[in-house]
Amino acid sequence: MAPYGIHLRRKPRCYLYRHLPTTPYLPLPNPLLQQNKRFTTMSSNSPLGIDKVFLDSCEEVSEALSLRFSHSSTYKFAELNLDKDKEAVVSDAERLSAFYANAAYDFYGTPSGALCVYKNGDAWPVRTGLESQRIIREARGVHGHPMQVTWFELGKRVYTLLDDMNVPWTSIDPLAFAEAGKRRFSKLLIWIGVEPKSLVYELANTAAAAVTNLLTQAGFSDFEVGFRESVVTRSFAGPKMLSFDPLNDSVPEFRKPFTPTLGLSIAPFKTPHYEGTGALYLRESKESNCVFLLTCAHVARPPPVHTNTGPVRKTTSHPREQVIALGSSGYTDALKSMMCTIGDQNRSIKDWQTVLRRLGKPQEGESANITKRRVEHLALVEKARENISEINKFYNKIFKQWSVPDQRIIGEVIHVEPIGVNVAPHGFTRDWALIKLYNEKFDWTTFKGNKVYIGGNLSSLYYGKIMFPQPEDQADYEYPEDGLLQAFGVIQADEIHNPKQLDTKGEQCLLVIKNGLTTGTTIGRVTGMESFTRTIDEYGIKETSMEIAVLPYGNANGPFSASGDSGSIVLDRNGRILGMLNGGAGSTNRTNVTYLTPYWYIEQEIKKYFPDSFLYDVVA
Repeated sequence: MAPYGIHLRRKPRCYLYRHLPTTPYLPLPNPLLQQNKRFTTMSSNSPLGIDKVFLDSCEEVSEALSLRFSHSSTYKFAELNLDKDKEAVVSDAERLSAFYANAAYDFYGTPSGALCVYKNGDAWPVRTGLESQRIIREARGVHGHPMQVTWFELGKRVYTLLDDMNVPWTSIDPLAFAEAGKRRFSKLLIWIGVEPKSLVYELANTAAAAVTNLLTQAGFSDFEVGFRESVVTRSFAGPKMLSFDPLNDSVPEFRKPFTPTLGLSIAPFKTPHYEGTGALYLRESKESNCVFLLTCAHVARPPPVHTNTGPVRKTTSHPREQVIALGSSGYTDALKSMMCTIGDQNRSIKDWQTVLRRLGKPQEGESANITKRRVEHLALVEKARENISEINKFYNKIFKQWSVPDQRIIGEVIHVEPIGVNVAPHGFTRDWALIKLYNEKFDWTTFKGNKVYIGGNLSSLYYGKIMFPQPEDQADYEYPEDGLLQAFGVIQADEIHNPKQLDTKGEQCLLVIKNGLTTGTTIGRVTGMESFTRTIDEYGIKETSMEIAVLPYGNANGPFSASGDSGSIVLDRNGRILGMLNGGAGSTNRTNVTYLTPYWYIEQEIKKYFPDSFLYDVVA
């Protein structure tokens, strides 16, 4: 299986991938080059105490980003409109609809706008009429299905059958579908991804019938088989790391990327454009002061650059393979985020000052409402100025101390397992590495250990409402202190298959959360039955592996992961560890299904080489 986004060739429209950053490049101003202008550009037009050239640049970044990204909290999933700039997507829909009428309808609403090649069973409902809108759908997990017990062996028989029929499959995901925000309506769907433009309708029809016959002979009947176009790939993207105290820090949302809080962006020092995420901290042993950071092997040693070999630096003569915090995109995005906020705040100040001019100076006997509005807007202006000042101070500090990659080195790769798929005896993907952290780069007195920051994208209210939806769940619920969820304990296979939780619709589910480089904090739902993935390496060798699959929580939330999130640790609502993110699948560069390697398996593998290792101690 090739890693999330490591291929440099032009990607097809459909992917099962392991994640490269895709953020559009925006130039950043260089404060060091602007120092000579600092005093000449400061004027009464820039009363905020910062360089006017820099302030203007912040507004430019803010405006540029606003053109690229919606500030709405609602995620816009892939649409299939007839706009000229979406002509290629429309032609795919038309190509498939010529044979299967519901090609653009069955899976409409998935993050990548997945197109259906063919689905057997009863036709799913569609709206009719000239003004009818397509039904927005969401993928859901399936738990407790009778097929679950034997799926591991049945799944192998299914993909062997597909191979015998020369079906170029890429993934097999057992799941179900629901209308957005409602209970699921479909039977268990064996959702099979195939290479784009590779499967003709007739073969899809025949293959669906063959899979149905195989599963029927095994004693099952309550299911359907569907094909969609989808490809598999893998997810990448001086000073001490900063401490993180959201309650006390002046700008915690901007400080977080420069701290060791889990969700940490990392990259190889020599190839900082290949980026990923750190998963968990481990101690080498009780007697050792050595601390490891777990991540994916394809993050620590990107396959386009390194051969797929085992343990590194066998002797001191071998060069160190150092790792930095924040690769090229991660560092640039952190600075752009600060600049964007400064630009937004400065434009707001201008708007509020316009209102203040209209309100005029205080007058004796004026309306109480006028006085109230003036006080409110003066307070808004003052607060925005304070925010700009604090962010500007932090920006200057980060630029001076973190701008050169050498200043961001945090450790070196100590162990890498060769990337493998379908590894015996369980059939999972083997894709992990350990980074030995340099003790002098961390302030261990403020180090918070294995705590995942679940703030940022999600409010505390939203987190509690989604992750603890039932009254009995909320009885003893408390939001994690400072938005930091402690990782401890491991979710075992039996609970993945049959979780004890219910979602807002009363359906059985296992809800999980992660914080990654690209998508930040996101919530998802585990499918309940393992998925199978298929990739073809550079030599044309087919590689098959089994994965734990996670679906987006719902359409409004967007994908669970994206390029750059590889290595993220995935936890349940109580902080128990499910697995490490290694890739995803989708019909565009957006992800419909995210894949994990279970942590219980990774832990067993690590102990083969570091038998006394254990998760970093819980920090109060």
